Amino acid sequence: MANLKGALLGVVLAMLSACATQTAANSPTPSLSTQQRFADRPGVTVLAAADAIAAPVQGQTLYVPVYAEIFDSDQNRTFQLTATLSLRNTDRNQPIVISTLDYYNSAGDRVMAYLDAPIQLGPLASTEVVIDRSDVTGGIGANFIVQWQATAPVSDPVVEAVMISSASQQGMSFVSPARVIETLPPE
Repeated sequence: MANLKGALLGVVLAMLSACATQTAANSPTPSLSTQQRFADRPGVTVLAAADAIAAPVQGQTLYVPVYAEIFDSDQNRTFQLTATLSLRNTDRNQPIVISTLDYYNSAGDRVMAYLDAPIQLGPLASTEVVIDRSDVTGGIGANFIVQWQATAPVSDPVVEAVMISSASQQGMSFVSPARVIETLPPE
C-alpha cells in the first residue's frame, strides 16, 4: 500500500513538474489584428481608429491582476493556469468602447497589445481574451490594463480575470476583479 501511495505521489509530482517547466520559448506569440481577433464575435464591433471617442462622458482605466502562473510548493516551482480576461458591458441601453487592452509581465513590460483599433461592446454584450496555460510570458505578476469609454452615462462594466487549471484529479479556479486606477473624466 505504501509503495502504491509513493508511486501515485511520484506521478502527480511529475505532472506538476511538467507544468512548471514551461518556458517563454514555447509560449505562443499571437499576432492577430483587432479585426481578426474580434470581428466575428456577437455584440462586438471593430471601430476605425478615427472612431475612438474624443471627449468621453464616462470611462475608466482598469488594472486587472492575472495569475497565469502561481507558486506551487515553494518559490522555485510554479504551476501554470489558463487565464480568461472577461469584458462585460452591464448597461442595458448603451454601448461602451474598449480603447486599450494590453497585457503586461511581472517587470511591468507590455507583452501584448490586443487592440490596434478600438472595439465597441453593445448593450449587455461581452467578449474575452484567453492566455493559454503554456504562455508564461506574463510571469507571476502578469496583469492587464483596460481602458473603456462611453458617449453617454452607463453602468460600469464588469472586467475580471478567471484562472483555471487541473492536474490529475485536482483542479483549481479563482477570479480576480479589475481595480479602477483612473476615472475619465477625472472626478
